[in-house]
Amino acid sequence: MRLVAWNCAMALHRKFAALQALKPDVAVIAECAEPARLAERLDLSGLSSSPVWVGENPNKGLAVFGFNGHRVALAPIHRPRLRFLAPVTVEGAASFNLLAVWAQNFSGGIRRKRQHGPLRLGLLRYHEFLASAPCVIAGDFNNNIIWDRPGWRMNHAHAVARLAAGGLVSAYHEIRGEAPGAELEPTHYWRDRRKDGPTYHIDYIFLPRLWLARLKEVEIGSFEAWCGSGLSDHVPVVVEVAIEATP
Repeated sequence: MRLVAWNCAMALHRKFAALQALKPDVAVIAECAEPARLAERLDLSGLSSSPVWVGENPNKGLAVFGFNGHRVALAPIHRPRLRFLAPVTVEGAASFNLLAVWAQNFSGGIRRKRQHGPLRLGLLRYHEFLASAPCVIAGDFNNNIIWDRPGWRMNHAHAVARLAAGGLVSAYHEIRGEAPGAELEPTHYWRDRRKDGPTYHIDYIFLPRLWLARLKEVEIGSFEAWCGSGLSDHVPVVVEVAIEATP
C-alpha cells in the first residue's frame, strides 16, 4: 500500500498526472479544489470512490483520494468547526482510519502560541475514532520542533508525544533515523521556491508502530521534480507499507 501526503499549491487539475505517477493507493492533498470543480477539468473516473473534501473556499481545501480499490469516506464524527481536518474511513486491501491534516496554525491573523494547534485539537476531539481501528495521520502539519517555544501549547513536540502515546510514529523519522527538528530532507521550499532559500520539513505521515516491520520505503520528492518544475512549493511524502490485507 502506498500513501502520499502532498500540498499541491492549488490547480491540481494541471498536476494530477504527477500525483498519479507516484502510484498512490491513498493520497492526502492540501490546497485542493472541491471535487465538483476538479471534475470539470479532470477525469476522475479512475478513482475507487468519490474523493473526500473539506473546506470553505471551493478552490482551496483538503482532499483525500482513494485508488486501486481503496474507498474513502468522511466519517460521521466529522466536526466542521475543526477546519481542514478530515476523519476518513479507508476500506480496501488495507482498511484503516485516517485523519487527514492541513493545519492552519496561524490562520485569520491569530497566533496560537497559548492555544492548542489544530492538530492537537483534532487528536483530542477525534480520540475515539482514532482508537477504534488502525490509524494513519497524514498531511501538511505546518509545524516543526524547530519553532517550539517554552510554554506554547501549539508546540510540535506536544503533538509528536501525544501521537507516540497512541502508538503512532513518523514513517520518515523511523526509517531515516533522524530526530524531529533535525530532518535532512525538507518538504517545503518556502516563499521563493528556491533550493537555497528557506526550507522546512512540515509534511508527515504517521503510522501505527506495529506497521513498522512492514515499512518498505519512505520517499521525499526532489526539489527539481516538484518545486523547480513549478508544480508546488511542497514536495510529496510517499510511504509504502507491505500490507496485503486488513491488519
